[in-house]
Amino acid sequence: MEKLVRKLTRVGKRSLSVVIPAELIDELGWRERQKLTVRRRGQQIIIEDWKGK
Repeated sequence: MEKLVRKLTRVGKRSLSVVIPAELIDELGWRERQKLTVRRRGQQIIIEDWKGK
């Protein structure tokens, strides 16, 4: 898989966002407003389907 470079964007005083390409979301079968879990593993951020856990 090719690396896609993205920037962090501030969306409030303490929150940041990153845009994930729609193609990746489609491949995962995710949809808008879906619940996801976000956790840290060392220097990585893991984003997973909430129901998958």
